[in-house]
Amino acid sequence: MGRAFEFRKARKFKRWDKMAKAFTRIGKDIVMAIKEGGPDPATNSRLRAVIQNAKAVNMPKDNVERAIKKAVSKDQKDYKEIIYEGYAPHGIAILVETATDNHTRTVADVRSYFTKCKGSLGTAGSVEFMFEHKCHFQIENKGQDIEELEFELIDIGVEEVFAEEEGIMLYGNFPDFGKIQSYLEENEIEVISSGFERIPMDTKELTEEQVADVEKLLEKLEDNDDVQNVYHNMA
Repeated sequence: MGRAFEFRKARKFKRWDKMAKAFTRIGKDIVMAIKEGGPDPATNSRLRAVIQNAKAVNMPKDNVERAIKKAVSKDQKDYKEIIYEGYAPHGIAILVETATDNHTRTVADVRSYFTKCKGSLGTAGSVEFMFEHKCHFQIENKGQDIEELEFELIDIGVEEVFAEEEGIMLYGNFPDFGKIQSYLEENEIEVISSGFERIPMDTKELTEEQVADVEKLLEKLEDNDDVQNVYHNMA
């Protein structure tokens, strides 16, 4: 098993633990997907992926349809994707992905969290190089041979394949998302969910007390409505 497997085992979809928060994040993903490629899932691959993710977290169909209608409304503000980087206490690198319609508000919130938790907000590029940007797909497990599946998909950019309870996970490099998605759709391979992750290239061990210090910052960041994802290199 590789780094993606260990990373996923540790996170285990922590970002979707709170259902209301999950729906808010997916709602923003829908808006950004539609602003980028239009409201028709048939011609908008990013929107198709978001709708799959909505189903994966049991977001009601009515909620999805309302989010799509809201996204095409003239009153809907645009969300800008902004990444913030910094350090938590004890030298733990933190990377924060946000989707915001008010950059001033978001950066002020993020900076205050770092300051209150004895961390420091850094400049662009200060920690991003410590993470690999990967795409992932969760597909149905129909008893496929993992080694054969990995061999089949390696030419389209899939680097790691492993089975888990919810299905089979495929991991590849960030730029290969579209190619992998197209292959799975063309070969009628059922995709349960998909997305992107930043996997730390190295991790740092902390004591129990030090972990608690870092968790305070992580909780504040993850509870913010503008925050989509938080990554760190704490073991």
